[in-house]
Amino acid sequence: MVERVAARLQIIRDRIAAAGGSDVRVLAVTKTFSVDEVLAAITAGCDGVGESYAQEARAKLAAFQRNFEVHFIGQLQSNKIRSLVGVVDVFESVDRLSVINELAKRAPGAQVLVQILPPDATNAKGGCALCDAPALVDGARAAGLAVDGLMTVGPTVGGAEAAREGFRAVRSLADRLGLAIVSMGMTNDLEVAVQEGSTQVRVGSALFGDRPRRG
Repeated sequence: MVERVAARLQIIRDRIAAAGGSDVRVLAVTKTFSVDEVLAAITAGCDGVGESYAQEARAKLAAFQRNFEVHFIGQLQSNKIRSLVGVVDVFESVDRLSVINELAKRAPGAQVLVQILPPDATNAKGGCALCDAPALVDGARAAGLAVDGLMTVGPTVGGAEAAREGFRAVRSLADRLGLAIVSMGMTNDLEVAVQEGSTQVRVGSALFGDRPRRG
C-alpha cells in the first residue's frame, strides 16, 4: 500500500510543480479511510492528514503515538471541539465566533485557519463570507488563538476553472492580513489553486482511490 500511495503522491507533486508550485504541502484527506491508509500516507511522505468527522477522528487517531499533524477540515461544531482536543493539531474550518470562543476555552492557543465560503456557496459546508473574515481573524487572535492562515473549498459546479476567482480573492485577503498559509485546492482543482497561490492542497481520492462509504 505504501508503494502505491507513494507513486500517487509523486504524481500529485509533479502536478503541483507543473502548475508552478514550490514548497506546497500535501495534506492527505483520510476521512472514512482506515488507520492503514493514514500510516501509508505519512510513510509515503505526505505532510499531514485531514479528518472531517469528530467521532471518527478520535476513534482512529486518539491512541496514536504521532509524529505527524492532524488537521480538522470538516464543518466544526462547537459541541464536538472538546472531543478533538489532543487529537487535532490544526483546526482549518473556523468560521464563526461561537467556534472561536469554544476553541479558546477548550484548546487555548490552538492553531487555526479561518474558512472562507466559495463564490458558489449553494452546497457549502461551512465558511464565512470573505468580507467577514478580517473581523473573525481579529476575534480569534484576541481570544488567544494562533491564526496561521485561510482555507477555502472550490465551488461544486463549473469545473476547476470556476474556482479561480475565489481562490485569487482568498490569496489576496491572506496577503492583506499578513497570513502565511492558504489551504485551497483538492484533487480536481489543485492546479488552479497552486497557480493562484495555494500553500497547501488537500487530496484524498488522488492518493487512495474511491472513498469508502461511512458505516
